[in-house]
Amino acid sequence: MRVADSDRVALAARLLGRGLGLDLGAATIRIRSDVPELAGLLQTLYGSYRVEDELELFDVTVKLRRARGLRRLIRPQVELLVDAAVEFEPFPLDTPLPLLEWGVNYALASRLCCYLLLHSGVVERRGRAVLLPAMPGSGKSTLTAALALRGFRLLSDEFGVVRLSDSHLLPMLRPIALKNESIDVISRFETKAVIGPRYPKTHKGTVAHLAPKSEHVDACHVPAAPALIVFPRHDPSVEMQMEPVTQARAFARLAVNSFNYEILGPDGFDALGRVAQACTCYQLRYRDLDRAVDAIAELLDQAVSH
Repeated sequence: MRVADSDRVALAARLLGRGLGLDLGAATIRIRSDVPELAGLLQTLYGSYRVEDELELFDVTVKLRRARGLRRLIRPQVELLVDAAVEFEPFPLDTPLPLLEWGVNYALASRLCCYLLLHSGVVERRGRAVLLPAMPGSGKSTLTAALALRGFRLLSDEFGVVRLSDSHLLPMLRPIALKNESIDVISRFETKAVIGPRYPKTHKGTVAHLAPKSEHVDACHVPAAPALIVFPRHDPSVEMQMEPVTQARAFARLAVNSFNYEILGPDGFDALGRVAQACTCYQLRYRDLDRAVDAIAELLDQAVSH
């Protein structure tokens, strides 16, 4: 049974009790909550995911609960527990989803040391992966979303999950967090895109989330071989600018952009080295999203043919 097919009352009861188990591909999570609105939000953004009833163990368990004491009555808040520990400052009660998504990101980044985790968007076409590593504010999520809506399979918006044995990329499939102007950009780019509610006044501005396509969810255990690395940056001052990046330079930038490269030591070095060696690498500055998508598709075709 998929989350969207669940009865909302029954889903809310599940969140209060045993929790909702979800398979993201490279990891599994369990969500518990006493926030009534969360069931409907999960049906919107995780509707294509299967309810994992057979799993007993999960990589991460998170609990979203209403804050205790006076905060249940005065300016109510919600707090997040990761494996029974409070890891973040509470959020307003009407902002449960951003706290949940950021909390899950934190938990996955800090616990999954069986993989090399890069801070990167990842998409795939015909078995070949494109990595989109970038700093916050560069337009990475917007470009990743656009590619996923134009014929590429989404593996992740946040994590480049590198399997240590062969350096293939594994899906860590979750909704894409869109911020501020990007929300309207993607809404215009694809009018049929499923985008959740907007949450203004977070510490990152206004945030909304794009639900993954059902066919991408169904392929969450299909890896992809690295083929192309593109360091994107949205820049309204240029039409489009593409510059080659050496593999050595790409290696260094990916290492800096990793969650756990230093922790893994030689295993991380070897895995990242194989990723860099397998890829052609570019720096992309773009203004028009359609042109950027077309350029990346062409670069991937060239990389595969070479």
